[in-house]
Amino acid sequence: MSSLSKVTAPTLLIVGSLDTEVIKLNKEAYLQLKCKKSFEIVEGASHLFEEQGKLAMVAELASQWFEKYLTTSRVAGSV
Repeated sequence: MSSLSKVTAPTLLIVGSLDTEVIKLNKEAYLQLKCKKSFEIVEGASHLFEEQGKLAMVAELASQWFEKYLTTSRVAGSV
């Protein structure tokens, strides 16, 4: 059994569309995760998201994810 199947934290995977090898690896990981999860592909981006505007897209995706799940966790934990 993979350790990924034991992950309980909401998990966001973000990959550039030009990074085909990492896309394959992340698809395999995504299938093993049993938690809340999302797999996002940033079109036109390479491995390090160095193309103009791509890192900002990653930051926006991550920000939305954390806002949704981190805020919910904090509120639930403080009650």
